[in-house]
Amino acid sequence: MKKFNSKQTQILKIAHIFFFIMWIGGGIALTTLMFVADPLLPDDVYMKFRSMQVVDDFLIIPGALGCFVAGIIYGVFTNWGFFKHNWLIVKWIMTVLQILFGTFALGPWLNGNVDIARDLRGAALSNPEFLNNIMNIKIWGTLQVSLLLFMAVISVLKPWKKKKAA
Repeated sequence: MKKFNSKQTQILKIAHIFFFIMWIGGGIALTTLMFVADPLLPDDVYMKFRSMQVVDDFLIIPGALGCFVAGIIYGVFTNWGFFKHNWLIVKWIMTVLQILFGTFALGPWLNGNVDIARDLRGAALSNPEFLNNIMNIKIWGTLQVSLLLFMAVISVLKPWKKKKAA
């Protein structure tokens, strides 16, 4: 299969960085809203979680999927491959696990809180499921953002030696 030339690789790198900025920027925004936004009125409870849902739907999800697709294109159309370097393998594992965890845990907790807050408004703050979701989003959302930062670091430093040829 024909590999990208240097200009095509640069364009791919720009796209990959753009999608990563969407993903990590959305994660930081969502985490900041989770910890800092303090609803004063009953309707504000719904708006806090609806705002977080918008960040998730329009920044985090497209950013994560864009990174994933860009990674596949990198693996197929450049000399980076998928498994030539240990740091790339780590990034692939982390990317897939974070997307899966976001899809099947963080997303449902957040969307569940939007539904609860829409129905209960201020009374949501005494709902056990709502409060449990908040705790999970705070803990696991912060971990997700930390892991994304770690991925940025290993992308720049490219640690661990190249895998030995068989």
